[in-house]
Amino acid sequence: MKNRIYIGIERILSLAFFLILIQACKQKVDSTTSTAEKVQISNPVIKGYFADPTMVKHNGKYYVYATIDPWGGDELAIFESSDFINWEPKKINWPTLEACQTTISTSSRVWAPCVIKGNNGKFYMYVSVGSEIWAGVSDAPLGPWKNAKADNTPLIKGDMFPEYHMIDAEAFIDDDGQAYLYWGSGLNWKNGHCFIVPLNEDMISFDENAIKDITPPHYFEAPFMMKKNNKYYLMYSEGKCIDETYMVRYAVGDTPYGPWTEGVNDPILSTSKDTTTLGPGHHTVFTENNQDYILYHRIKDNNNTLLREIAIDSLNFDTEGNILKVIPKGGVTSFITN
Repeated sequence: MKNRIYIGIERILSLAFFLILIQACKQKVDSTTSTAEKVQISNPVIKGYFADPTMVKHNGKYYVYATIDPWGGDELAIFESSDFINWEPKKINWPTLEACQTTISTSSRVWAPCVIKGNNGKFYMYVSVGSEIWAGVSDAPLGPWKNAKADNTPLIKGDMFPEYHMIDAEAFIDDDGQAYLYWGSGLNWKNGHCFIVPLNEDMISFDENAIKDITPPHYFEAPFMMKKNNKYYLMYSEGKCIDETYMVRYAVGDTPYGPWTEGVNDPILSTSKDTTTLGPGHHTVFTENNQDYILYHRIKDNNNTLLREIAIDSLNFDTEGNILKVIPKGGVTSFITN
């Protein structure tokens, strides 16, 4: 009799444990699904039409600076976020179309910012206005900003190399603290060239005799430099920013100057087969929680005017250090941890 009672109790306990285990697994799945739904960063990242994004992170907040579409505005678009999902538009006092003009400025508006934090803790901006490159400086991401040059002139004059387009500047600070400036595009949608010069400690002065043409294969514009495992990855855009030919490529070198070897899997980001990602390019790359991300623009509408939007995807490497092709997936899982 006692044996039967013990067996019955064991069966009840076993059944109860089994039911508890099932419920725990279900709750875990439900919790995971719920969390994934809540933390998705969806494309477009920011509502509205913007292009050429750059980003800095400061005091736990993200700041994205971008061109206002179509074809730039009298100022830049700036957004602030603490979670990369909810973005608040901001305004800064510089650059403006009015403040950045010379006798040789073209009708081109305010384009293509790059913002970087210098070794001295100040923030520096390199931006294209009137087809010339201007440099700004500020103590904080939202300013107040001012022309970093005391004489209020451009950093790179539009006629420095008249046969090329003096736009799309990007600064890079190497591990040894040396800063470099990359820039350059082509005229009439062809013959893009990329230039480099080492910057002095003030982040604005340089020796013009030290400027070098380091154009990699298939380059047109929008250079971006990053370094991994002592290799230099010069990333850039090829094609026309107005159509499906625009894409992201890269080349690899042993120095900031190259020489360059065209990247494996090149191009790494281009128009998708279903054209939901159309003409992606002019990007920046940043890292969160040991994962790299590519922030870029894609064309939303180019029928009557050029309207672009900002998108994000993961950027990954294989074991040999080659950048893998980016497969747009509509966004990424949030990298913000509570």
